Amino acid sequence: MFSSLRVREFRIYWVSMFVSLIGSWVQTMAQSWLVFRLTHSAFLMGLTGFLSYLPVSFFALAAGVYVDRSVKRNLLLVTQSCFTILALVLVFLVWTGTVRIWHVIMMATINGFILSFDSPTRQAMVVEFVGRQHLMNAIALNSAAFNSARIIGPAVAGLLIALIGMSGCFFANAVSYLPVLAALALIKPRPAAVRKNQASVFSDIRESVLLVRHNRFLLFLLALVGLVSTFGVSYVVLMPIFAQEVLGSGAMGLAILMSSSGVGALIGVLNVARLKNELARFRLLRLSVILFFLSAMAFSVSRNMWASCILLVLAGIGISGGMTLVNSMIQLSIPDHHRGRIMGLFMMMFMGFIPFGNLLFGALAQAFGVQEVVFFAALASILVYWPFSRRFLSDRQAFEERAYS
Repeated sequence: MFSSLRVREFRIYWVSMFVSLIGSWVQTMAQSWLVFRLTHSAFLMGLTGFLSYLPVSFFALAAGVYVDRSVKRNLLLVTQSCFTILALVLVFLVWTGTVRIWHVIMMATINGFILSFDSPTRQAMVVEFVGRQHLMNAIALNSAAFNSARIIGPAVAGLLIALIGMSGCFFANAVSYLPVLAALALIKPRPAAVRKNQASVFSDIRESVLLVRHNRFLLFLLALVGLVSTFGVSYVVLMPIFAQEVLGSGAMGLAILMSSSGVGALIGVLNVARLKNELARFRLLRLSVILFFLSAMAFSVSRNMWASCILLVLAGIGISGGMTLVNSMIQLSIPDHHRGRIMGLFMMMFMGFIPFGNLLFGALAQAFGVQEVVFFAALASILVYWPFSRRFLSDRQAFEERAYS
């Protein structure tokens, strides 16, 4: 389960990034609370979250071109330093009492732009630490770090807001980047060959789009990421309504529901990390995605708090395990000189579709009700996913079985 952590460079990087992820979740929660304190506007809270990810929708693929043309460790040093500076600016604005809502919205948008470069770089860099032999395990452990931080970070944020205020939360996030910067300065991953050519950014983008277009397996996996991000993940934005109006559990119930999803996500990625038989990933991917959508359907009609928690644990297992498998399958299927661009495309489909899914779900829930929207979105997703998964995953598995034999 932890085989990739035997590699010293990856172990140092993983621990430092885990600390940084906790800090990022602390800032995310503090930022939401800050917007609420400044405006008491649900719309502006949603707008800030929307703009935090919107740049990924437009820039992640182009950013992937620069990832392929750069030394990834150096690029990551730049992005992590920029995150640190942005956090310190928020510290100053909040501490001096000069912060305004437009400051927060602008910072969130800039943060999203930097994230467009940071996310594909981190994804593409993993293979330089562990090679292809431990790649699936390393990707799973990165997902485990993210989901563990998603559980720990909000709890730490609540404690810090009560003890040292919101400026202290932003300062804690700035400090959390220091271990990453130190680790990147110390470790020496095996750098992949830097792509050097005179082609334009658009030519490089076109080359990778054609690669995906002519590889039906990659096309299926990326389409699956877009499907899950748009119609699957977006139900989370409606969770406060489920907690308050459907289950009648209030703020404490919301915290329990979100923690249940996080616990399930952690279980899901650790289950992937322990996989030894690579051919089993095809069966596990199909099972994980179906488990997620069926659990989401059942959750949408549940009116019992503890049943809802169990269903969210199952949904978390399904979505985190499935997306971790998709990530590893994509990375094992592409040449190194395309890795940054394809990971940019992966992040665009995964993170870039979430804001639009949030807006779509919010509008539909307002018109038809939250339970109906989540149920029929999950049902429609299964009806779209099932026939294509049987075709593409079965064909690919049969091909690899012949290759292994």
